[in-house]
Amino acid sequence: MCEQSIEIAVPASTANLGPGFDSIGMALNRFLRIRAYPAERTELELIGPHLQGLPQDGQNFLLQVVEDACRSVGQTAPPLRIQVESDIPLMRGLGSSASAIIAGLLLANHLLGEPWDREEILLKATQYEGHPDNVSASLLGGVVIGSWDGERVDVVQAPCPDWDVVAAIPAYPLPTSQARQALPSQLPHNEAVLASSRANLLTAAFFTGKWELLQTAMRDRFHQPYRASLIPGMERVLREAPQNGAWGAALSGAGPTVIAFARETKPLVAFMREAFGQAGTPVHIEVLKPWPEGATVQLTTFEKWGTFMGNI
Repeated sequence: MCEQSIEIAVPASTANLGPGFDSIGMALNRFLRIRAYPAERTELELIGPHLQGLPQDGQNFLLQVVEDACRSVGQTAPPLRIQVESDIPLMRGLGSSASAIIAGLLLANHLLGEPWDREEILLKATQYEGHPDNVSASLLGGVVIGSWDGERVDVVQAPCPDWDVVAAIPAYPLPTSQARQALPSQLPHNEAVLASSRANLLTAAFFTGKWELLQTAMRDRFHQPYRASLIPGMERVLREAPQNGAWGAALSGAGPTVIAFARETKPLVAFMREAFGQAGTPVHIEVLKPWPEGATVQLTTFEKWGTFMGNI
């Protein structure tokens, strides 16, 4: 007996990129993948080390997104067997929660007969996340600049660059809530003007490809100075990365991962490893790429619980 399953792949993301606070995101070539099959009762299988310890019942965040989305239109999610695999580390500032939101909404949209287009999915995702940077990059791919006023979300995609993204990923997590607590409630007017001008310059650099502007454009005033104490070594990396092979460097999202856009990858990797090592911050270095494509949805016909399951 042949039945239909659904496969969804959602890229990771890095957000802010310096001064683009809660508004600029970039998709990266790490992925959350789910496969969902018809079942008699809902089962969740988590595959890979990045998902260890997460709940496999109704407390799972992805399942909650699916159920909430179905409930919003007066429907109940059908029972499914869902396999989840991810190479996006949790609570490291690489968009793990945003990828789960997008995956859950895309799965719910399929189950409901696709009532929502991408704009509506982005709006729902932004409502969940509270800002559009990670979710828009994961949904649409590439570099996305967005604005959210609590009711309306507007986004524009910039050309996707082709340089390497060197990510120094600390061994410890940093919950976004903790990183938010480090921020001031207000900025002096002159600081806000400077921060805004650098965000403008950052946007211009992505649309013109004038990467030499990133050394100045990524010098944020909105959030990075206040979060530096949470990630020993970050301050030095942000300051000295342009002299060691980077176009510019930034805290990825709320952290603790620090990213640098590579002009010369090898010396940049060596510098970031040495800088964090001297600061006593254990990091894993990965060389990533901006990912031009957004989330994908693929339908697959399989012989019930047979051939398709065996290919995992």
